[in-house]
Amino acid sequence: MSTEFDIAIIGGGNAGLTLAAQLACQTKPPSTVVIEPQTPMQRDCSWGLWALDGQADQLSQATKGRWRQWQLVDNHSRIVHSSDQYTYLSLSSADYLRDRAAQLREPVSLVQESVTALQTEHNQTTIETDQNRYRATTVYDSRPPKIAKNGLRQHFFGWHIHSKQPIKNPDIATLMDFRVDQSRGLHFIYALPFSDHHILVESTLISATVEPQDWYRSAIEQWLQEHNIQVAEIISEEMGVIPMDTLITDPTSTQQPLIASIGAASGAVRRSSGYAFQHIQQQAKQLAAGIEQGNMAVPTPISSRLTAMDKIFNGVLLSRPDLGVSLYMRMAKALNGDQFARFMLGQASARDWVHVIAAMPKWPFLKQFLQRQPKELSDV
Repeated sequence: MSTEFDIAIIGGGNAGLTLAAQLACQTKPPSTVVIEPQTPMQRDCSWGLWALDGQADQLSQATKGRWRQWQLVDNHSRIVHSSDQYTYLSLSSADYLRDRAAQLREPVSLVQESVTALQTEHNQTTIETDQNRYRATTVYDSRPPKIAKNGLRQHFFGWHIHSKQPIKNPDIATLMDFRVDQSRGLHFIYALPFSDHHILVESTLISATVEPQDWYRSAIEQWLQEHNIQVAEIISEEMGVIPMDTLITDPTSTQQPLIASIGAASGAVRRSSGYAFQHIQQQAKQLAAGIEQGNMAVPTPISSRLTAMDKIFNGVLLSRPDLGVSLYMRMAKALNGDQFARFMLGQASARDWVHVIAAMPKWPFLKQFLQRQPKELSDV
């Protein structure tokens, strides 16, 4: 195999392999190598998203579960949404990545290697791996971003379990159940019933500090007990950390203009919710179309206006943690199922925004708005 490429993609996750598959479908694909050290199964996890029927059908091979109804719950109320337009999906990342890898064809390839060093010189970048040395004109780096030490994170730990008794209401996905310990940040249970006896239960915390795994396990065990769900078998565990705040930029990347971040590292995670799949998909599609026309620039995955609004929302979460639960419950109550899905996808209409803003407490948001830097204010 050649070691000289037009494009090198570091990381074979959602961003990397989606972009590679888009390039492979072109009439004259650029020579491209995707460099990823792990197999899809080694990093399998659940990806959640809302999808219209057409996209849901396209993702069917990777879909573990789908729901037309979802709910948010606190100690005072239960809000159940339903939608005829949108389906909430849970994907197997391993199945999705295997499907995208199967779409690659020459001159687009995937190698299982680990990148150890990058060096740009004479309009090319040398990529050192644990097995080879590659050279590429353009490098897209999709590796996970670094988060500022005190930055806001959404971190979670979950169990896939088989239950002894049938699970109640398996046709409703629980996106947020806030009836858990709120002493360490905004904490909720995320529960997806895939069948009468198979459910994913995650303890999710939005805060600046990741807790020991036993803390999440204890929350899951308590939630299962309160819902009379007896565990027959723990099938698997999954965990992760999603950035919801300012990312740390690698200074070596900014000094090397031939290297550009894509995916989460480029800001493709919705800061107020942690959802990223659809933003990464859109970015990969737009980037591939640009490359086909000779434009190698990475599209901005989320508008500056929406990012600025999310910064204000997260600022309220950090400054007024006592309001965290009520903010999400107010938003859910103000919207119907279709509106809620659009809002979480970053596709809210002006009317949707009016409903959300009207439901929010005004002074905490006004205070955060006034504290934004002048540049950020100009983007709103």
